[in-house]
Amino acid sequence: MTQPNEPLPPFLAEPSRIGQEISVTGKWIPAKPGGRFRKSAESKEMLVEWEDIHAGAKADAGVLSTEINHAVGEDAVLVHHVFEDADALGHYFSTTATRHMGALTQVAKPHLHLIRGVDIPAPAREAISAKGVPAAFGKLLFGYARNDYKRPDQATAINVTAKWTCQPGEASHLEELKYWWQRVGTDAYSMEKGLLRFEAYQVAGEDALIIHETFETNDELKFHLSKGTAERYKKDIDEIAAPEAYYFRGPVSWTIRTYSKFLHLPATYSSRGSAFTRPEGTMSDGTTSS
Repeated sequence: MTQPNEPLPPFLAEPSRIGQEISVTGKWIPAKPGGRFRKSAESKEMLVEWEDIHAGAKADAGVLSTEINHAVGEDAVLVHHVFEDADALGHYFSTTATRHMGALTQVAKPHLHLIRGVDIPAPAREAISAKGVPAAFGKLLFGYARNDYKRPDQATAINVTAKWTCQPGEASHLEELKYWWQRVGTDAYSMEKGLLRFEAYQVAGEDALIIHETFETNDELKFHLSKGTAERYKKDIDEIAAPEAYYFRGPVSWTIRTYSKFLHLPATYSSRGSAFTRPEGTMSDGTTSS
């Protein structure tokens, strides 16, 4: 293959404006097997408990944004929080999360949580790991945000957060994986104007990356998967890595759900649930100022 040593184009190399913000996107499912499509008793109790947690998060000064999104087609919840910094994350997990952890784990259990930031300090990692939450901690490698970080229309935008892990072998494929995702970001900048945000994060302690993308509409996401950079580079990426999780937040269409299954993406889709963002928005999800 082409040696993975191409310099970053200026738009990928530009310093991020995320600052000290830390994003957490994760999945919870009922602790016991039950009915599907949110019909199990445990699923209903889980949703009630998460709504209580959501209320506590909104009152926490260090929580800039919080979402509780109901999964589509399965008993699950996708949660998403943006914290002001590592101290705010630690405070949340030692207060609101601690108060609800006992009741929540009676009816639910955490699946993989994807944590993203320019850097994830050790105290923040320890605060999450201490709760027994499976987590991948991603440090920003490169990326871009169009429109001066303005938040997209939440009625149409699709946020996709995924983890890709290198295939095991005698030699690491991590540098190749970085290279191919750099190619995705480089080409998407000109090919896919509706891909409003693209970021790649290196996972601490693993040969893996977390990829975060924001699409303006379903049509833009469909183009990405069928004719854009996903279609262009997926075969190359598949040779050295496999997707561990794909979390879709937003009004994902039936067509997209079908197509992503055809691509063998381990996807969880969610409808828009309870959501709260500080008036000014966040740099991680986008600012709300005009």
